[in-house]
Amino acid sequence: VQLQASGGGLVQAGGSLRLSCAASGSILSINRMGWYRQAPGKERELVATIGGSGITDYSDSVKGRFTISRDSAKNTVLLQMNSLKAEDTAVYYCHADVLHVREGVRRDAYWGQGTLVTVSS
Repeated sequence: VQLQASGGGLVQAGGSLRLSCAASGSILSINRMGWYRQAPGKERELVATIGGSGITDYSDSVKGRFTISRDSAKNTVLLQMNSLKAEDTAVYYCHADVLHVREGVRRDAYWGQGTLVTVSS
């Protein structure tokens, strides 16, 4: 199983970006998918998650500005980021809780490679 993230870049404060992450491999189903971020010198933190039923959870710092969604048929999770602030600058990682086939049926957590978001003030 692989997670491929894309959509990062440089944007001015107040602007928008959309991140995308696609999971591929011998996937049977994906439960929770989400986005985390890690700023320089800081620990990785939760940004937003979405369950298989569509229930979402957001960190307080992004509520009202970011929207997470998923396309379960395509094993894809999106993060629409609006009203970006300088403090949103970080490497963003997608995460997925995957039921897949590897020497039998397994459930494992996977991380994408990270995509850099830089917000200039």
